[in-house]
Amino acid sequence: MPNTIQPFVLDIPQSDIDDLKERLSRTRWPTESPVEDGRPGPPLAKVRKLVEYWREQYDWRRCEQLLNDWGQYVTEIDGVSIHFLHIRSTHKEAMPLLMTHGWPGSVLEFRHVIDRLVNPTDYGGSVEDAFHLVIPSIPGFGFSGKPDETGWNPARVAMAWIVLMQRLGYEQWSAQGGDWGAMVTMILGHMAPDALAGIHLNFVPFQPTDAEVANADANEKAMLADAKRYDEEFSAYMKLQCSRPQSVAFSLADSPVGLAAWIYALFQDVSDSDGSPETVFSFDEMIDDIMLYWLPNAGPSSVRFYWEAAQAMSTNNMTPQKMQTPIGISMFKGEQVRLSRRWADARFDNILHFAQHEKGGHFAAMEAPEALVNDLRETFRSLR
Repeated sequence: MPNTIQPFVLDIPQSDIDDLKERLSRTRWPTESPVEDGRPGPPLAKVRKLVEYWREQYDWRRCEQLLNDWGQYVTEIDGVSIHFLHIRSTHKEAMPLLMTHGWPGSVLEFRHVIDRLVNPTDYGGSVEDAFHLVIPSIPGFGFSGKPDETGWNPARVAMAWIVLMQRLGYEQWSAQGGDWGAMVTMILGHMAPDALAGIHLNFVPFQPTDAEVANADANEKAMLADAKRYDEEFSAYMKLQCSRPQSVAFSLADSPVGLAAWIYALFQDVSDSDGSPETVFSFDEMIDDIMLYWLPNAGPSSVRFYWEAAQAMSTNNMTPQKMQTPIGISMFKGEQVRLSRRWADARFDNILHFAQHEKGGHFAAMEAPEALVNDLRETFRSLR
């Protein structure tokens, strides 16, 4: 039945794990780059160390049990199977919150905020801060289905999420996201379905106007400089995935080390780690995320999402209207693309909470979970 919701239990065949380890053992490594400081890409020694841990010590069954314990489900929407976590609080008046990941993230992006949001009284919050969480995998990511037709762009995902929340029986809910999750969530905010109470973003997709660039204060000039650095030094992956995703798809499907290095580059470049993601994320955290691309062969289908989004943007030249939906915004200093409160006021009419944090980067829910949770509580407290 296409409208039903079914429990989903992960039990990856051991033969798949054995195949992975065998592939890792046969890796043909590149020669060392003349420059191994991260500027040309991930340093050979760091990736080798990650892969050595992956091959010799990593335990997928631990991660598999974590996902199963949270509660996983699947349902078909618009012809595609949608995988999602659904974690209900014991507090009956909890607010339903839809959380959307980005790339190269997954539902595991939220691993450090889940219990804080669902069980706030265990973390210094009150009963009134509790949330029921719905955390879906974008089509083409993780264990969601892979679209077999074009058109699965962020707007189509947003429409699917509305159906998902209706199917779960939530009459009023809120939404949160970063990276592509921020784009999907912002589209939901502009759609403003009756059931949507408000949204929260820890990344805001925007382009500063000529006037904003010309009149930038010192803080805003620093933001513009970081955004320029991202575009010039760190965004090659994005430009390739927006234009020629199939060029890298074969490597992502066939080589676990190729996939790991491609994802590691983002942990290196856009986290608040000074180029050393091992100081912020454990090997287990990074490899868990990589496994949600490797096991379902979601590397190729996930990078095609960039191409789909680029196609949609090229045919839509309309300038979005100022958003009326209530919103909270968290800006983490390690995020490469940020906006100021002044720039936010020009784009959003009802900012409930705006916070700037000195620590944390693009993967805010993993890097600064306590700060993000506090901002979510502040944002949605008046909307319950």
